[in-house]
Amino acid sequence: MRRREFITLLSGVAASWPLASRAQQQSLPVVGILSAQSQQSEATLLAEWEKALNETGYVSGRNVLFEYRFADGQSDRLPMLAAELVRGVAVLVANTTPPAIAAKAATTTIPIVFMTGVDPVEVGLVASFNRPGANVTGVTFLSNKLVAKRLELLATLISPAAAIGMLAHTNNPNTVADVRDALAAAAALGRTLHVERVASLSELDAAVTALVQQRVGALFVAPQADFRIWQQQILALAKRNVLPTSFSNSDFVIAGGLMSYGPNQTESYREAGIYTGRILKGEKPGELPVLVSTKFNFAINVNTAKALDLTIPPSMLALTTMLIE
Repeated sequence: MRRREFITLLSGVAASWPLASRAQQQSLPVVGILSAQSQQSEATLLAEWEKALNETGYVSGRNVLFEYRFADGQSDRLPMLAAELVRGVAVLVANTTPPAIAAKAATTTIPIVFMTGVDPVEVGLVASFNRPGANVTGVTFLSNKLVAKRLELLATLISPAAAIGMLAHTNNPNTVADVRDALAAAAALGRTLHVERVASLSELDAAVTALVQQRVGALFVAPQADFRIWQQQILALAKRNVLPTSFSNSDFVIAGGLMSYGPNQTESYREAGIYTGRILKGEKPGELPVLVSTKFNFAINVNTAKALDLTIPPSMLALTTMLIE
């Protein structure tokens, strides 16, 4: 499979003058994009969002302007970045759950479009799926609901006696539920699950080392966007420690990880781009139902499996939607 072309720059990178002044001088609506990750880690997905927005008739520099704010993995910066954006944007797009929560706390009037992997009702983003209410709507791909299935697929490839290690982010709002669901799934499979939580990149190496010392036979990375910014480091640690590793996003598998099972986030970001365009045209977010992704990817990297001396069962290969060779 051809690797995706890496997009190095996003249209409309943050300008150097204040948002309100920029909007006034240009006489164009400004869309703010708030992300907990980095410009590099989110480039491909946000490019899909922008492409879909273009298809609704809005093109950067022609009839809309973009303002990006990236927290670069420092979620504690999100409230400050959200406060900056709400000073001069017409719509605020929140990329994943922590930015969505920060955006909602920053404004009750500016329309917000979120992309999240959790149930938005459970985390308080909307009142209901069909009638979100207030100023918030978006797309959910419910990746955290697939924890049990992902763990089962990973367990199929390793010794029945081997424990599984799990990486979760200390500060992610989904961590409690993700760990709870993973522990329940492991118990149902008769597996031991060891969990290590990390708050920063500097803790990652020690966390994986601790799991290796507990003799885990595989690594399960929680379905949290926080880890996208550390993709290269996680893949390097998995390779160094010869650990079959499961992810929720196929980008990790394209980059060399073993396997992933999760929603088609590209499609979800496209839907969010279309919603952004509809809101710019005057529709109210509270009247636009939250969309639920129904497309899923099951990806396996055949070369990585060979390097790990793993045999992928034919029944599992038959289920794949992406086979990377």
